[in-house]
Amino acid sequence: MPNAVTEIPAAPSAEALAHFERRLSLETDCADVKSALSDGGDPGFVLVDVRGRAAFARSHVPGAVNIPHRDLTERRLAAWPMDTLFVVYCAGPHCNGADRGAIRLARLGRPVKVMIGGMTGWADEGFPVAGSAPSGDHATADTSLPSASVV
Repeated sequence: MPNAVTEIPAAPSAEALAHFERRLSLETDCADVKSALSDGGDPGFVLVDVRGRAAFARSHVPGAVNIPHRDLTERRLAAWPMDTLFVVYCAGPHCNGADRGAIRLARLGRPVKVMIGGMTGWADEGFPVAGSAPSGDHATADTSLPSASVV
């Protein structure tokens, strides 16, 4: 007897593979970002918090730079080579700032991925945050303006 899961057949394996590989070419998750940042070397990307400066000051992912999505311009990005991968995040699934930032970066010809979950996902994973927020207020982070890449 069909149910909501089985009434529409699964895609053929080749189609599913292409779909999921495509998704991973556009996004990453909090755990993978945390792992890359914790390895101690160059993570291979610049982590960008695209929220406003006040939210970043309250809390942000350690090592992130703050460039609000409206400020992602050629001039602001001039410090990084054109092939630099940028990983952007915002407040969380309820926020489209990361998508707006990704669009701006892509329009500038920059490689970009979105860190799905944003600050909400980071906090849900129990990962540490930087900033002035009292503990437990992790998902309300915003901005400051460090200038270099991820630490």
